[in-house]
Amino acid sequence: MRNHKTLLSGLLAALASTGPTQLPEISANRIRCHLSNWLVRAAMGLVAFAPSLASSKDAPNIVFILADDLGWTDLGCSGNRYIETPAIDRLAAEGMRFTNAYTAPVCTPSRGMILSGQSPARTGVYKVPFMPNDRPWAKVIPPENWGDHPVEGTTLGQWLTGIGYASELVGKTHVPPAYLQGMRVISTQRPESNARIAKILGDEFSARVNRFADANSGKLVGALTQQAIFFIAENKDRPFFCYIGHYAPHVPLEARDELKRKYEDKWRRFPVAIHPHYAAMCEALDESVGLLIETLDRLHLTDHTVVVFFSDNGGVERVFNDGHGAEITDLTPLRGEKGGLYEGGIRVPMIVRWPGQVKPGSICDTPVISTDFLPTIAEIAGKQLTPDIITDGTSLVPLLKGTGIWERARLFFYFPDYHHDFPAMAVREGRYKLIESSEDGHRELYDLVADIGERQNLVSKMATKASDLAKELSRWRESLEARLPTPNPHFDPQKQDLLDPHGEAIRREYLPIPWPPSPEAVAR
Repeated sequence: MRNHKTLLSGLLAALASTGPTQLPEISANRIRCHLSNWLVRAAMGLVAFAPSLASSKDAPNIVFILADDLGWTDLGCSGNRYIETPAIDRLAAEGMRFTNAYTAPVCTPSRGMILSGQSPARTGVYKVPFMPNDRPWAKVIPPENWGDHPVEGTTLGQWLTGIGYASELVGKTHVPPAYLQGMRVISTQRPESNARIAKILGDEFSARVNRFADANSGKLVGALTQQAIFFIAENKDRPFFCYIGHYAPHVPLEARDELKRKYEDKWRRFPVAIHPHYAAMCEALDESVGLLIETLDRLHLTDHTVVVFFSDNGGVERVFNDGHGAEITDLTPLRGEKGGLYEGGIRVPMIVRWPGQVKPGSICDTPVISTDFLPTIAEIAGKQLTPDIITDGTSLVPLLKGTGIWERARLFFYFPDYHHDFPAMAVREGRYKLIESSEDGHRELYDLVADIGERQNLVSKMATKASDLAKELSRWRESLEARLPTPNPHFDPQKQDLLDPHGEAIRREYLPIPWPPSPEAVAR
């Protein structure tokens, strides 16, 4: 009993370290409530936790790099010949690249899936919470988010902190506070960071990091990189989890002038349907990854660190889907983009480097989804999730190691909101994917192996398959009590695609500098 009390005290101290001073949005009552719930789960699993805490010094470090709106086709290792991403390509060459990795079509639910291991249809956090319905004359009214925390679950930060990890999130959160429990959250630059980096990693490297931070203020790429390096260096002698939530390459397009000029000149020699300033943001992001990799190398942590690279949702072809504004990126051969359930909105780049466990240069075509990260990271850290932890994911360790049997019948997607496409739900089973509109009920069935661009709707040719998948989708939604849109009494077919005044204001704020420029400018 004395050991149990000691362990409870340690768990309490670890969780308390992420209290109100780091998460000011959480009320004292909520902290007490979540703390109590977490301790109950901890008490239920004391015997299971103890070995992990005792051996946590041998657990691998984990660096999780999350890009914002990076498209499936935006990396050199995935075939892009315009955007230069040598550091991320190196990760792919030294690890495993997933070609069928999925997530939610927008930011908040995707990040919630990573941090909770639960589907947004379960948690009720399925869309950006501060974005109201901006289509007042559309056919249906999407449901509002009906939750703000994982359902009777635990977060990735709680789990890792509970087994002895130093856990920190640097940068963009974009989720309700309950998803961040267990991690220290750093969103501002710490003045002592560069001096500490210099002490641990040397003056020359520290100076380079500082120059990178100063030169790449756009989207805080430089500052976030510096803070992540500081955290890694400070915790080099203990297991750590470092989550870097980038704001790039999300619009507005912000990058240093040198890179913008580079890609403008490159575009004149090699015209593509990609905005040069977007490409510049991607390269700055890649440089950040390169500095993080170099940090691990310099600290001799590479062989003992798992690095994950992922994007929070699909890329953006245009800021708005009605033809306004310049092209941002080219997602060909995929259909659709961020904010919809076609492949362009939910299929994202994913790379995992795990030295000694993952075969370098390997490619995995098995469909996976962002809810898989919680059980995967838990197993990588040396402790599988206990049965009381609710998760909609499956550990990817058998795929990463190439051992054992790994099977999952279906992936489900839930996004009954207007964004860059119609509100819908979807299910993928093997090579087939069914999309069901939450607006008018129409269905689309695609063979993603033969038709990755989702051009040939097979509903009429494969009516039985479509019906069977629709039934599975309905059973899944009902089992999670996920909500559906309601008819809009103000529906106007002439105005259904128009935004309200607030939406129009956002449009003007986010539209980038037009590209390509005028013919005269190209000639110059």
